[in-house]
Amino acid sequence: MNSDYNGHKKKKEIGFRYAWNGIKEVYKSEKNFRIHLVFALVVIGAAFVMELSPLEWTSVIMMIVIVLSLEMINTAIEKLLDHSAPEQHPVIGAIKDITAGAVLVASIGSVFIGFIIFLPKLLTLF
Repeated sequence: MNSDYNGHKKKKEIGFRYAWNGIKEVYKSEKNFRIHLVFALVVIGAAFVMELSPLEWTSVIMMIVIVLSLEMINTAIEKLLDHSAPEQHPVIGAIKDITAGAVLVASIGSVFIGFIIFLPKLLTLF
């Protein structure tokens, strides 16, 4: 994993580049992140087509941000644990399962919110 961190901070350096590097790293290394991103883009496209209200847009964007952020946190925790404890350990496994479960809970919640927002609009088309 590459990082711009070289042991000391430059005075004018901001964290944006490091954050962007983190997003690129997760995108490159995590299939699930890419899958979530594809679904997010499909939902955003559908939201434009179905002309969501500002409140509906807010809900959709919030859920996308929550799921993608949790996926990134899950990845960071997994990488940290793999680095610090490369051998298998039941507690490490439980921690990884719990963080993956957090992503799953958010994903399921986003599907329900998607149904609440999009299903009535889809039903009016038929």
